[in-house]
Amino acid sequence: MTSMTFLEDRRRKRSQDPLVALHYQLAQARQEGRLEAIVIADDAGVVVAGAGAWAVCEELAAYAPLLAQGVWTEPGMATQSRVAELRTEVDVQPVELDGQRVLLCARGGWMRAMAMERAAEGVARILTARAA
Repeated sequence: MTSMTFLEDRRRKRSQDPLVALHYQLAQARQEGRLEAIVIADDAGVVVAGAGAWAVCEELAAYAPLLAQGVWTEPGMATQSRVAELRTEVDVQPVELDGQRVLLCARGGWMRAMAMERAAEGVARILTARAA
C-alpha cells in the first residue's frame, strides 16, 4: 500500500472533460483567492470557462480584451467609462498555449495575484494536455 503526499492529493476533483476540468481549476482559484469571479476568455471576449456569478463572468470576459490592451479610453467619453472603472478592480493575465492566447481575468479578493498565477499554471496544464 502506498501513501500519497499532500502534493499528490491536492486536486480532489478531476475530470477528463477539459471544460469541467477548467471549471474545477477556476473554482479552486476563486476559493483560494477569495475572488468574486474568475474567467477565461478568448480574444473576442467570449467566456471559455468561469467561476462565480455568470453575469459577472460574462462581463469580465467581454471587457478582458480591452483591459488587456493597457490604457484605452472610450472615444467621446467625458466621464469615467466602464473600462476605466473595471481597470481599478480587475486583473487580466494573458496565458499563451502553443501559439494561442486566452485571457485569465479576475475581480475581487485580497489574494488575487497569487490565485491568478496558480490558475494560469493549471489552465496551461489542462489545455496543453488536451492538445497533445
